Amino acid sequence: MLKEYADQDELRGLYLDHLAAHPDGMGKPCEAGHVTASALVIDPSRGQVLLTLHRKLRMWLQMGGHCEPGDATVEAAALREATEESGIAGLTLLPGGPVRLDRHPIPSPCNWHLDVQYAALVPAGATAAISDESLDLRWFPYAEVGEVADDSVVQLMNRTLERL
Repeated sequence: MLKEYADQDELRGLYLDHLAAHPDGMGKPCEAGHVTASALVIDPSRGQVLLTLHRKLRMWLQMGGHCEPGDATVEAAALREATEESGIAGLTLLPGGPVRLDRHPIPSPCNWHLDVQYAALVPAGATAAISDESLDLRWFPYAEVGEVADDSVVQLMNRTLERL
């Protein structure tokens, strides 16, 4: 088993411990960290993923963000975020639940994002539209993702490709 996969079990336990200790751990106000939801928008027919140049972080990332009170599930939050940030209606999440988990530090007052990562498949003929949260939005061939994005995005893409 690859180390990255083994870390997924450890992260799952960390997520559960966090939520048990922090009843508000799903929301942005929780300063100990909070759960976020994201989705890698992918078009397997073209061999490309859609990444956003995040306005605040100035990094190429998958679509995602904070869970909101109207989100019935983390899965619903991931689909909402992917739709809002990509401008693509009719996205569908890859069956089988989250593709991976990720934990990354963020600036104070909150310390951590506990990101539940999904993959979203585009409908035929989809056209992306940039949102206010992005500086840019661009399709990248799978082979180029490692040149522009960090290891977390590359791992998410690789795990997604394994599940397709």
